[in-house]
Amino acid sequence: MAVDPPGPPPLPASRSPSRALGRRRDPAAGAAAVGAGALVAASLPPWGWWPLAFIGIAIFDRLVADRPARSRFARTWLFGVAWLAPGMGWMWFLTAPGYVVAVASYAGYLGLAAAIAPGGRWRRLALPAALTVAEAIRLAFPFGGVPLASLGISQAYAPLSQTARLGGVLLITWLTFMAGSALAAAWDRSWRQAVLLAAVPLALIALGVVAPSGHDTERALTIAIVQGGGPQGTRAADTDARVVFERHLEATRLIDRPVDLVLWPENVIDVNGVPFADSNERAEVAAEAARLNAPFAVGVTEDAGDRFTNAQVVVTPDGEITSRYDKVRRVPFGEYMPLRGLLSALGAPTHLVPHDALAGTGPAVIDLPSGDRLAVMISWEVFFGGRARDGVVNGGGILLNPTNGSSYTGTILQTQQVASSRLRALENARSVVQVAPTGFSAFVTPQGEVLDRTGISEQAVRIRTVPLRDGRTIYSRLGEKTIAVSALVVCLLGVVLARRDRRRGEAHVSKATTSDSSIA
Repeated sequence: MAVDPPGPPPLPASRSPSRALGRRRDPAAGAAAVGAGALVAASLPPWGWWPLAFIGIAIFDRLVADRPARSRFARTWLFGVAWLAPGMGWMWFLTAPGYVVAVASYAGYLGLAAAIAPGGRWRRLALPAALTVAEAIRLAFPFGGVPLASLGISQAYAPLSQTARLGGVLLITWLTFMAGSALAAAWDRSWRQAVLLAAVPLALIALGVVAPSGHDTERALTIAIVQGGGPQGTRAADTDARVVFERHLEATRLIDRPVDLVLWPENVIDVNGVPFADSNERAEVAAEAARLNAPFAVGVTEDAGDRFTNAQVVVTPDGEITSRYDKVRRVPFGEYMPLRGLLSALGAPTHLVPHDALAGTGPAVIDLPSGDRLAVMISWEVFFGGRARDGVVNGGGILLNPTNGSSYTGTILQTQQVASSRLRALENARSVVQVAPTGFSAFVTPQGEVLDRTGISEQAVRIRTVPLRDGRTIYSRLGEKTIAVSALVVCLLGVVLARRDRRRGEAHVSKATTSDSSIA
């Protein structure tokens, strides 16, 4: 991409470029970087002012223009901290030390990306791509990644969400950075850059609207989602499991019409010391299934030696357990304790997670007695596009997201989860059915429309007929690795072009110096 040199306003004589570049600290620039990151944070749910992401990125782009690598790193780190600290605030209630380390580390990913990308005229080609690569790493490393507070989530209700069926969250991330850079170019009156950078997101939005989006099978399931209600901000260790179960049983008894499936949230059935198949809870669920003549898909936690399982289990009207999906993606520091021995030696409160969850290994699907196959993402897994894609690849006609966010105070996590359910629906052209014990529960159409969303802590039953769908989107065929590799290639291209320009400039200076010497 041929680009024009950026045109920042001239600096006053007392702040010449050479002096400005040599300064180690610039409090005003640091404050501006924090402000830019705060604007991006405000674009995220639960605030959801998505256009602010572009403004924040535009300010950030100008702050790193023509700066040395060390300065680009520092300013980008501040930008990243201000973006991620509010957006990942939910993690404080999971692990306060982990929250601080995660925010600082993930901001460091962004800082390294900005330091590697060139700061001159090729930055608007390389920097959005480099930052996208940094986000791809954050979504996967360490401990499987923390894919929240992402730019993709910030644009879940914006026009850019239509590109999800092309390249998922990473493509939305890349395009959001590009759109912010286009705004910065317009600010600098670099019109050629602005038009070129804006044209790519606009073209891909249009392509996303008409891209393959699967098709209905002319079959549907009437699904009842059951939210038992209860207080937010409670830990499992401080909650009576029987009380949680009875809340959901009580709500289920409100169902008085034919349904094809009753869906309960994640781990609202916790049986201690006995298998679920032999428990009183299974018999009580089976009685309700018999009353409604419909299978139940319920979230069950069972002991497994010194560990435990987290599964979604199908119970038929005759009381049989016919299908089961065990959660594959576990929550680090929530469902298992990474580096337990080291952290315990350092005095960390590892007792808050006394036992680790046993990770599942099977495909992300459950089968109903009718023969219909449904994809399943248990709670945390909805933030990972690959888990929904796995269920669709294995024949899931509807996406289920039984979850449990009752441990978290506030609604940062819950609102970002609904936004993620919307993205999973768009990526795979499937309906998503989300159900939580204390909210939010909702239905999401294949077009991304959120329906019947419940309130926090209320007891509620929602019933809707959901179409079974078939067919694949471009995203579900290619996944996210294609976008990550493409971003890496573009970043490297920008680096190579910047180095070529630098070598040409050095050669020109050397030639001019030689010529001046000859004249002398």
